[in-house]
Amino acid sequence: MQPTPVPLGSYVESWHPAPVKDEDPLLPGPAAAMSALLDLPDTATEAGDPLPPLWQWLYFLHWPAQHELGPDGHLRDARFLPPVPDRQRMFAGGRCTVHRPLRLGEPAERVSSLGAVTPKHGRTGDLLFVTERIEFRQSGRTCLVEEQDIVYRSGRGVERDHPAVLDDSAVPEAEGPWQLRIQPDPTLLFRFSALTANAHRIHYDMPYCLDTEGYPGLVVHGPLLALLMLELVRRNAPELQVRSLSYRLRRPMFAGEHILADGTPSGSKARLHIAGHREARHATAEVSFV
Repeated sequence: MQPTPVPLGSYVESWHPAPVKDEDPLLPGPAAAMSALLDLPDTATEAGDPLPPLWQWLYFLHWPAQHELGPDGHLRDARFLPPVPDRQRMFAGGRCTVHRPLRLGEPAERVSSLGAVTPKHGRTGDLLFVTERIEFRQSGRTCLVEEQDIVYRSGRGVERDHPAVLDDSAVPEAEGPWQLRIQPDPTLLFRFSALTANAHRIHYDMPYCLDTEGYPGLVVHGPLLALLMLELVRRNAPELQVRSLSYRLRRPMFAGEHILADGTPSGSKARLHIAGHREARHATAEVSFV
């Protein structure tokens, strides 16, 4: 007889990590590197330039010692990692409110704290939804308030529903007037991992993806999909200032697949999504403007 699993919520009943504060000079280098990664001819690369929304992910990076990493490349322990056994982590989405853009070359402060912790039961078993709240400040003023939703499970759960073979020729069909097409290869994923201090092996270790995680190929970073959706605004309506955004990462995409970032503006808002030939909504986002 199988023992009854311990509810994930019981592991976090007394888990209340304190907020943590970090500082970063916000040098132009990482923004220039991201511009090169996306083949952008011109973007925020000089001191005083406003940082595009979500590009704060290039800053306040933490490079742990090698022995602090687990077998999947993630940290074994960190302040906002819940004490769940055999922990598996998935980035589900988030929200961001822009009070004023961060400016390159001006020292910035980041205050991270634990938001909601919500146990749920889904078709794959017990899940734990953890929201991290992050506030970015410059010159004592709040610039951005971000929330990231991370989903955790204990163990691998059910088998993944992914194609056995990837199709690198099929192209998704466009829907809206804003479009950005990209076919990421392993080099692009490697460079994005380096820019965001992401050592998760699903983005660069093919044998690990196939044999351990059950993926058919290297996984495109969820944050990269979110950034591509926001690129639609910057490229098609650069005069608009983002006031708020929310995004949801639904299903993964893989290196070699054709990715379409697609958007439709409507008044003071825009709806954005990531499409592939297998599904029309791998990720979705909504943006509101000032």
